[in-house]
Amino acid sequence: MIVPVPSPRRDTLLVDLDGTLVDSAPDLAAALNDLLAESQVEPLPLERVKTMVGEGARKLVERAAEARGLTGDSELLVARFLALYAGRLTGETRPYPQAAESLAALKERGWRLALCTNKPVGFSRTILESLELAALFEAVAGGDSFAVRKPDPEHLRLTLEPLGLPLARAVMLGDGSADLEAAAAAGIPAIWCRFGYGGARAAGLPRAAEIDGFEALPETLAALG
Repeated sequence: MIVPVPSPRRDTLLVDLDGTLVDSAPDLAAALNDLLAESQVEPLPLERVKTMVGEGARKLVERAAEARGLTGDSELLVARFLALYAGRLTGETRPYPQAAESLAALKERGWRLALCTNKPVGFSRTILESLELAALFEAVAGGDSFAVRKPDPEHLRLTLEPLGLPLARAVMLGDGSADLEAAAAAGIPAIWCRFGYGGARAAGLPRAAEIDGFEALPETLAALG
């Protein structure tokens, strides 16, 4: 007789940062436009910058440079952008409404939370601490924490490894294509944040559910079983 093997309980949430947990686009856009101003080219509007966020600083700078016809050493441009951004990490960056409250409620119900972002881990920790979000997460991994990063599913696995938690118990919460692609490659469900920056790049990618705000997150996770 074949005995069905029960599916593992899902009790671990991997959370993206930019466009998911926090609205950081105003500070990213300000630093990016400072970089463009130094190169004497036109700034980019905030809504345009939002469409460029999601795969790390290098991609952001490359997309901005392409949009404005900016040439030059890409390594120097990225380094300069990071230096400019370091001075304004939390100038206008804020958690999305109900983010802290919803995640805290999940922790009280036994959920394990880990942050997995393509932003440099040092910047990420500074933002979490400044916005009083750090205590929510048992692990924090950035785009420079390992040799790989999202959309590589290893980024997700390695984020959970120090906690002794398998990917089979995880759900990915994110707004970008890298989040959805990483989850799909890892074989875990993804919840897409429609309020984030993913837009057209994420629109056609697989996801188990979508939310318009954090107030819907607990019920959405419960529905996933």
